Amino acid sequence: QVQLVESGGGLVQAGGSLRLTCGASGISFRTSPMGWYRRAPGKQRESVARISSGGVTYYSDSVKGRFTISRDNAKNTVSLEMNSLKPEDTGIYYCNTYPPWNDAWSQGTQVTVSS
Repeated sequence: QVQLVESGGGLVQAGGSLRLTCGASGISFRTSPMGWYRRAPGKQRESVARISSGGVTYYSDSVKGRFTISRDNAKNTVSLEMNSLKPEDTGIYYCNTYPPWNDAWSQGTQVTVSS
């Protein structure tokens, strides 16, 4: 059974930073592309960053230059370093494979950026 557990969210002022971490089990993590997704208030969930099994990264235009995704295959974790946060980054952040496995969505972690 796939289990993904996100942590690291919180309340931060605009311009601040947060680091999210996701622990994965029940998947072949080393060979799985992974992604971070965000559901902003009133909007659909969207992909904000992804990383291939080999470490190639891709970012949405809205976070490019501010967010950094990384993975640790030894620990089965994927992280998202978020800098220069903006109020529009507020939302629930989820990790999942890329493309996402629909049965693997967890509760996510809330990120709130105050202006």
